[in-house]
Amino acid sequence: MKNVIKSVKGTRDFYPDEMAKRQWLIQKLTEASEAFGYQMYDGPCLETIDLYAAKSGEELVKEQAFVFNDRGGDPITLRPELTPTLTRMVASKQNQLTYPLRWWAFGPFWRYERPQKGRTREFFQWNVDQIGSDSIQADAELLAVAATFLENVGLNPNQVKLYVNDRQLMDGQLSKIGINAEQKPAMLHLIDRIDKLPADVWDEKVLAEGLNAEQLEAIRKLLENQELWRDSEQMRTLFALLEDLGVQEYVTFDPKIIRGLDYYTGTVFEAHAVNGEFRAILGGGHYANLVGDVGGNPLPGVGFAMGDVVIMLVLEAYGLIPADLVDPETLFVTVFNEETLAESIRLASQLRAAGFKVIQAEPEKLGKQFKYADRLGLSRALVLGPEEIEANTVVVKDLHSYEQVSVERAKLIDHLRQRP
Repeated sequence: MKNVIKSVKGTRDFYPDEMAKRQWLIQKLTEASEAFGYQMYDGPCLETIDLYAAKSGEELVKEQAFVFNDRGGDPITLRPELTPTLTRMVASKQNQLTYPLRWWAFGPFWRYERPQKGRTREFFQWNVDQIGSDSIQADAELLAVAATFLENVGLNPNQVKLYVNDRQLMDGQLSKIGINAEQKPAMLHLIDRIDKLPADVWDEKVLAEGLNAEQLEAIRKLLENQELWRDSEQMRTLFALLEDLGVQEYVTFDPKIIRGLDYYTGTVFEAHAVNGEFRAILGGGHYANLVGDVGGNPLPGVGFAMGDVVIMLVLEAYGLIPADLVDPETLFVTVFNEETLAESIRLASQLRAAGFKVIQAEPEKLGKQFKYADRLGLSRALVLGPEEIEANTVVVKDLHSYEQVSVERAKLIDHLRQRP
């Protein structure tokens, strides 16, 4: 084993049991997306670095993206996020699309980060976007999609919350404190990091931006004001819509939520575990002009993304991942002996044609075949021996109760479908 080649650092192998969990997650996020009429799409895994340099932020481009020159010498990158690809796609066919767009995707992404718990260099991400509407109703709908997913996987509002804020509201409040336009980008970045830095270090960084002690204190008070949303007509409307959508219990206001990406201009939100163990389970917000930045005509939008690594850790922590994701309804067709092999293969083919999933055994002792099927987590095995072939019947064996019944071949499919 010492000579086995290792996988690339920060990547994961998905053996069938892990793949079953990923497929289960995809099923749940598909249900949440499609419940609101969102259509699935995808883009390429390779993009030009210019696409991200346009609006994604300097840190993402210079420090996190996997950038390399192709054989023609052009700089390209493995996609670190999907929103720029989405906006490029929209800009390319802008006059042919029907707005607002409701699109969602799930696929692989890459970021050159230090691998640790909850963070890998290769990951899968759920993206949901609505483009072409500047309405606060669109923001509420995206929050409802996220909340619906949380509910679908069994996470209740006491376990995970969606924390929401408004960048326009915060911009106005920072102006009242006397923070000028040149200082605001750095201050928004620091607010985004307030829970990631020691208090004294954070204070030092704020003062280093040219603010005085009085302004620092004012910012501290601002970030503790959980009722600030009441001063914003947008936020009041948002929470009213969330109540109408029936997801208000999942959403709460938090003035510290800013989101680090430069293109957010309005509503921003993140999902965190209430106990504080897991942060930024998902995050997103409203953007005013992302399509314009890649060459299209200005279009507003709102969207969010959720990586698979953290959400699976959260679900595992709360015991919400189903214990056995193997499909127990897959049928196991045994082979009595070499002479009956052809007939068993024909039976399996007949069942597949009828819509059943079927695993075909190979000739060996029946006891060993049953043991194999049981270890796979299957619940029913079919036996077709010489006597059954002669009588035109099939034995259906329950691998859990060990009960078995002989069924006429002509009635077999109906019998298998009638199982509760």
